[in-house]
Amino acid sequence: MNNIETSIMNLRNFYESDSTIDYNFRIDKLTKLSSALIKWEEPLLKALHDDLGKSPEEAYISELAIVKHEVNYFISNLKKLMKKNKVKTPIMHFPSNSYIIAEPLGLVLIMSPWNYPLQLTLAPLAAAIAAGNTVIIKPSRYSENTSKVIKEMINSIYNNSYVEVFLGGSQVNQELLQHKFDFIFFTGSVNVGKIVMQKASEFLTPVALELGGKSPVYIDSSANIKTTASRLAWGKFLNSGQTCVAPDYVLCHEKIYQKLLLALKEEINNMYGTNPIYNQEYGKIINEKHFNRLIHLLDCGTLAYGGYLDPTTRKIAPSLIIGADLESPLMQEEIFGPILPIIKVNNFKEAITFIKNKPKPLAAYLFSKNTDQIDYFNTKLSFGGGCINDCIIHLANPNLPFGGVGESGMGSYHGKKSFETFSHNKSILKKNALIDIKLRKPPLKGKLDKLKKLV
Repeated sequence: MNNIETSIMNLRNFYESDSTIDYNFRIDKLTKLSSALIKWEEPLLKALHDDLGKSPEEAYISELAIVKHEVNYFISNLKKLMKKNKVKTPIMHFPSNSYIIAEPLGLVLIMSPWNYPLQLTLAPLAAAIAAGNTVIIKPSRYSENTSKVIKEMINSIYNNSYVEVFLGGSQVNQELLQHKFDFIFFTGSVNVGKIVMQKASEFLTPVALELGGKSPVYIDSSANIKTTASRLAWGKFLNSGQTCVAPDYVLCHEKIYQKLLLALKEEINNMYGTNPIYNQEYGKIINEKHFNRLIHLLDCGTLAYGGYLDPTTRKIAPSLIIGADLESPLMQEEIFGPILPIIKVNNFKEAITFIKNKPKPLAAYLFSKNTDQIDYFNTKLSFGGGCINDCIIHLANPNLPFGGVGESGMGSYHGKKSFETFSHNKSILKKNALIDIKLRKPPLKGKLDKLKKLV
C-alpha cells in the first residue's frame, strides 16, 4: 500500500469516527488556521515573492487577506450555517414538520493552481473544514515555494489523518485521481479540468471546476476614460496578468479608441514607471515555459506599448496590442499574462455579437453609463460573474458566489456558497407517530374530491 492509499484510508477512518461533525471541533480547526495565517505570514509572503515576484503588499491584499476574510467568516457564522433549516410542509402530510440538514460530504480533494497558490488553496480548505470534511490538498508544483510552506504550515496545525498535503507534479495528480473521493474541487486550466471530470466520472464523484477562458471587456463611449483606464490597467496587470478573471481583451467604441490607448499608457506609467521590468512591485511570469509562450503572443498584432522583457527575471512589461489577428493564439486562447489586445468596434451590439460567438467566459466587464446597455449586459449575456465600471473586484466580496458557466467551469464558492458547495443538503420529514391520517392509503375509491383539496 503506497502513501496515497494509506492516507486515504486514514482520512476515511477519521471521518467515520464522526469527530468532524461536532461544531466545537470545526471551530477549533478554523481557529487554528486563523492563528497559523498570522504566525506564518512572513514565510508565506516570501514564498509568493519567490514564486511570482509578488510584493508583500500585493501578496497580502490579493491572497492572504482574502483567505483571512474567508476563515473569519466561517468562525463568525458557523453556528448559523450548521443550524437545521426548517421549511414548510404541505397539509396532506399533517401532522409533520420538515427541515434540511447540511451534511459533510466526506473526504474531499482540493487541487489548486499556481497563479494564486495561497488564496486558491486555503480559501477552499477553510470551507471544507467548516462543512465538516476531511481533506487532501494537492497544490501546484509550479509554485513550489508556496506549496512547500503551505504543507509545513498545515502539518504544524493538523494531524495528517484529518488534512493531508501531497506535493509533486502530474504523476501525483494522476495517482490521486485513481482513487474515489466524495468531492473534488479543482481550480486550473480547461484541459486539465476535463481530465479531472473524466476521472471523477468513473466513481460518480461530484466536482466543482473553477476554470478560465477569455474574459472580455466592453468600453462604451459614455465611460469615464481616466477612471476606466486606471481600473482596467490595475485589473489586467495585477500578478502580471496571471489571473483567471483578468481582462483578456478589450472591445472599445471607436469614438474613444485613441483616448483609451493614451490613458492606458499613462496609467501604466503611473503604476509601474516607464520601465516596469525593473520595478520591484511588478511581478514575474511563473516559469520559462509560460514566459516563452507569452513572447510568441506579442507577435500576433501590432505592439502599441510595452513589449520589452527580461529573460533573467522572467518579467514582461505591460503590453498593449492593436490590430490583433483574430485567428491567432492571442485571440483564440486565454492569454494569462501582461498582454492586452484592444479591438475597435462600432457599437455595443457589435461588441455583444463578438462576445457571444466565443465560449461563455468566467468573467465579463462593462464600462458604461448607459442603463440599457447595463441591463442587457446583466440579463442577456452569459458569463460566470463580473463588474460594471470595474474589473476583478467581484471576487473580493464574500457575499458574491464565484464560479464559471459552460466551458469556464461549474459550481461556485465564497462565503455561504462555499459552505453549501462542500456540504450535502439532507432533507428530512418528521411525522407525528401518534396520529395516522389514512386518506392517502387504499382503498382510495370515493376519496377523489377530498384528495383534490389536499394535494
